[in-house]
Amino acid sequence: MKKGYRELLDEANAEIEVVSPEEAAGLLDDEDTIFVDLRDPREVERDGRVPGAKHVTRGMLEFWIDPESPYHKPFFASGKSFVFFCAGGWRSALATKTAQDMGLSPVKHILGGYTAWKAAGLPVDPGEKK
Repeated sequence: MKKGYRELLDEANAEIEVVSPEEAAGLLDDEDTIFVDLRDPREVERDGRVPGAKHVTRGMLEFWIDPESPYHKPFFASGKSFVFFCAGGWRSALATKTAQDMGLSPVKHILGGYTAWKAAGLPVDPGEKK
């Protein structure tokens, strides 16, 4: 393997802004900040969500960010700040780096992801078990 996931994570974390769950929670009511949940839909259904977070599957992120993509989502061109998270912080670290490389700014991610958010006792909306 030329470059493993640990090396990719180390490189991403060296270049992106990382915030604690508590720091991120301080931005929850900020109208100029959008929380982006990168978890799989099954994870969201099972485990709940950060109130008000936009759900963006990791596989569509680049297409939703790029205004030239037929899949572009206008909220990514809003000029607002973004806080990315996944379950444990790995996917969101890589996604934050990618978004930053694409020119999305400012963007940061939550250290420890949704798992750390919940463990800190921060607000969650329940999942919708089907």
